Amino acid sequence: MQEPEFTQHPTEVFGHSFVDDSPLAQSNRQNQFCPFLDSECKKPRKSEPHIKVGVCTVGYRGNFLNKRNPVIVCPHRLKEKIVYETIEKFYFNNLSSSHTIKWTSEVSCGVAGHIDFVAVKMKRNTIEDFLCVEFQAAGTTGTPWQAVVDFKKTGKFSQRTYKYGINWANEFAKTMMQQVYKKGLVMEYWGKKIVFVLQDVGLHYIQYATDASDLREASDDDSIHFCTFKTVWNNGLNTWRLEFDKRMSTNTEGIRKILGGAHRETFLTVDEFRDNINARLASNLEGELGLV
Repeated sequence: MQEPEFTQHPTEVFGHSFVDDSPLAQSNRQNQFCPFLDSECKKPRKSEPHIKVGVCTVGYRGNFLNKRNPVIVCPHRLKEKIVYETIEKFYFNNLSSSHTIKWTSEVSCGVAGHIDFVAVKMKRNTIEDFLCVEFQAAGTTGTPWQAVVDFKKTGKFSQRTYKYGINWANEFAKTMMQQVYKKGLVMEYWGKKIVFVLQDVGLHYIQYATDASDLREASDDDSIHFCTFKTVWNNGLNTWRLEFDKRMSTNTEGIRKILGGAHRETFLTVDEFRDNINARLASNLEGELGLV
């Protein structure tokens, strides 16, 4: 079938699109099973931990995007085979027959915390090289839980728009970039690389809202890389699958610019700030502070 129209509601629940009513999809929803983990969903309701939320993507359109997208809100949704294959293709090409790539997870790198995944280049049982990999999904403000409840009851959504948003700033410009900077410093010290895997819309937000002028086409000279994937509808499978989008890179100085916030041309002038001060004084700010 053709890509379904969707509004502001979950677009994938327990690994299946909202229009997939196959026996497998119904079974996975009933058993709270995640096909990307090949085990039970790991996103519990805070008030009822035995109940799993099961939302992989939600329909949403940021004001910096030209259309509504299924936005990935669970990092496990990125665990498609194409992601691992793409990373191996770009960072471990031309392997000899005596080399293998092994993946491991949750490896401590000391003061910078744990690395989500490490792709290890091995010859026999000896580590010859490695690549650190982090997965980053978006997060919601509010919750799509009521939409899940409605969908469980009837297989449909009772509302066109549910009350949730996407916390682009917190997930991509704050939380993620703090990790990028801390771990990027370690990678530069080691002379190694770290790749942050995210959806294309996450990178779009970073470039829209911050000074990302030092992001460039992926360079082997940089220790910090971004590898993006977009969600593309598959007619045969009746679901969205990931498709490689692009790679970009920078160094810790480039990340410092991103952490600094908006583009310089959006800064107020000193005179404009003085005008703001005067406006507040005129509204009796002293009285608001209890000083008079």
